[in-house]
Amino acid sequence: MTTTTLRDINGLNRTPAVPTESTLILVDYQNTYTRGVMELEGWAPALDAAADLLRRARAAGTPVIHVVHDGGPGSPYDIHTDIGAIHPSVAPVTGEPIVVKTAPNAFVGTDLGELVDEAGHANVIVIGFMTHMCVTFTSEGGFLHGSAVTVVADACATRPLQSAAGAVTAAELHRSALATINDLYGVVVESADDLG
Repeated sequence: MTTTTLRDINGLNRTPAVPTESTLILVDYQNTYTRGVMELEGWAPALDAAADLLRRARAAGTPVIHVVHDGGPGSPYDIHTDIGAIHPSVAPVTGEPIVVKTAPNAFVGTDLGELVDEAGHANVIVIGFMTHMCVTFTSEGGFLHGSAVTVVADACATRPLQSAAGAVTAAELHRSALATINDLYGVVVESADDLG
């Protein structure tokens, strides 16, 4: 089994981000994923890890950007109702911008890139829901934007899926998504304790 990654081949850095030299991006920590049809496996410990990292980031003076997905009225992603709201444990405080997206990549059709540039850091730390979808594609977006991306694994979660190739458990999908990110788009660490 090979351990060579596309990052290795391209000579990309494998050093995790340092919070004081980074911007923290929280992706889709909406109530959508804590109950109902889109409830994720492991959302509670992931949310606890996110809240801990957010607390540390604020204490360190790290710029924080929140991202939410807007699926429109009547959807589980209706940001104007409780189901689509950001979970209270990671709710924005005054001065922390909220980016509203309609695609899995939060850099597409939004001002996220401009906000990252204005924050003035080359590094971004990406955490959120779901690992295989908006975390992966926002990490790709950050990479393509020119940012050095770090993803904190224990602050992310996802759900099981079915495909023509068979069922995939949430744990398998979570690990696979993180492996995809780690192959090229960014550095993946297990927890906030592993950040530089």
